Order: sequence, then structure tokens, then C-alpha cells
Amino acid sequence: MRLGVNIDHVATLREARRIDIPDPAGAARLCELGGADSIVCHLREDRRHIKDGDLRRLKKSVSVKLNLEMSASAEIVKIACAVRPDQATLVPEKRKELTTEGGLDVAGSAKKIARVIKNLEKSRIGVSLFIDPDKRQIRASREAGAGMIELHTGRYANARGEKRIRKEYSILREGSAFAKSIGLSVFAGHRLNYDNIRRLLAIKEIEEYNIGHSIVARAIFVGIKRAVREMRQLLA
Repeated sequence: MRLGVNIDHVATLREARRIDIPDPAGAARLCELGGADSIVCHLREDRRHIKDGDLRRLKKSVSVKLNLEMSASAEIVKIACAVRPDQATLVPEKRKELTTEGGLDVAGSAKKIARVIKNLEKSRIGVSLFIDPDKRQIRASREAGAGMIELHTGRYANARGEKRIRKEYSILREGSAFAKSIGLSVFAGHRLNYDNIRRLLAIKEIEEYNIGHSIVARAIFVGIKRAVREMRQLLA
């Protein structure tokens, strides 16, 4: 089971003062030392945290997989094709949202998504789609040409009460099994932390978890290398 560490919030802290520290590339190196299997960053259209220069530096310095979260906009696709991260994860994006609020509507924009997948794959970039654990969206992702999906775990993470948590867990478990059955690699992420991830570890179809905020928050107290190592040990 692999761990991808999202370093966006290192850049968020930097942008709070609009200076050059802390450096996301430096944080990425420490994440690797802590056991991260991949580094994740999101180049948003409004550049609220990760900047174009960050992405270029990460491409040069990261030795594990570099996973670029991105919208399907023509501008960002062009940048991705030029920089060529190892993987691109297509996500929905709204300008005023604090964080990604839900999965990509692949079923409602299948032709556009299929074109973007082909363009990225021409540049030898693997493509994953960030979607809700809904069979319609999972099937549409496969039909659009994706080989990988990342299931949005936000509803599970936000659930309160054992009955609701079990329901959301079951949806993720069933979605993961269905995705695997039609040939998709299954990843998961969003609002996961050191506690709520434990239940998900029983879902064997999930190959990789992508986690950011909770690791960066933990790093304030113990350092980012140890924070990554602690999460890695949970997955192991």
C-alpha cells in the first residue's frame, strides 16, 4: 500500500507572508526521507499556493513519483505536457472553494475528459481521475480511457455517528471492488487523517492513499519527516 503526500499546505503557509519560505521542494525531500512513495501537488488556476516555478523545481528534485493534481483547463494541460510529471490527477476546481469539494463529473463531460487524457498520455503522463465512489462515475472513467481513479473520501471522513460512518465506508468498499473488477487501479484521498484511515485499510483494492493536510498539521509538532513516517507505518 503506497502513500502519496500532498505538499500544497507547505506552499499555503509560504503564501500567507508572500515570501520564499517554507519551500515545497525542500518539504518534498523530507517527505521522501520519511517514506513517501509519491509527492502530490495541485497547480490551481488561481495559483493560490503551488506556483509554476514550484512545479518545475519539484520535477527536477523529486526522485519518487510526482503526481500533479490539476483541472482539465487548456492552460494547465499545456503546462503539464511541458513539465511532464509522472502522473496527472484530474480534479474539479472552483475558484472560491477552500479545498476540492467533490469528485469530477466524468459522466457529464466524458468527451472533454477523454481528449485531455489522450493529450496527457501523448506526453507519457499517467492519468488518474478524482471521482466520487459512484458506479456511474467509475464506469464513465473507464470508458473515457482512464486506467486509474482516486476515490473521493470526503463524505466518509466527514461522517458522524457509527451508522453513517459504516454506510460511507460500505460505499467506498463497493466502489473500490467495482473499479478493480473493470480493470482500474484504485487510489483514495481527501480529509483522511491518522485516525479515520484505519478502517479503510481493510479495503484491499485501494493501492494508494494521497494525504496532505493532516500530515502537514502533524508536522508542526513533530516535523514533516516523522509525520510522514508515522502515516507510512499505519499503512504498513
